[in-house]
Amino acid sequence: MKALFIGGIKSGKSFNAEQYILGITTEKKPYYLATTELLDEEMKVRIREHRQQRSERFINIEEPLELYKTLKELDAPVLIECTTMWINNMLYHNQNKEQILEHMDRVLALPQSIVFVHNDVGAGIIPDNALARQYIDISGVVAQKIARECDNVFHCIAGIATKIK
Repeated sequence: MKALFIGGIKSGKSFNAEQYILGITTEKKPYYLATTELLDEEMKVRIREHRQQRSERFINIEEPLELYKTLKELDAPVLIECTTMWINNMLYHNQNKEQILEHMDRVLALPQSIVFVHNDVGAGIIPDNALARQYIDISGVVAQKIARECDNVFHCIAGIATKIK
């Protein structure tokens, strides 16, 4: 089983994805794979808040790049928070679109239950710089790829998750 929670920033994606995976998990505690890198003080505060929000309900793993390598070793459902930050990390570490898409194909082929959280970053205007345009384009392609492979897709807005697939 795979599911996607997609929406804008602060739309309630993470909370709804957490509730969803906790609802499908039986005897094993689910994993929470956080992808954000500690690059500045503001991100450290955000990460600390997310860690507190997760508390003891999950087995926490922090991995900014190697999703496939990490996921293939796990034996319980996994929530990935979030794939858009992972794309950011991959670009920051000089990975190109083809490498990102190939990596996501390997992740999607894994047999375990995975819940993806993805920011919908393409609903605004076209940015004036090439890197931002590249990021938005890759994010959109990755979101489509994930949605195609998921059993369930939810759009989140104002804390409400609406099932769209």
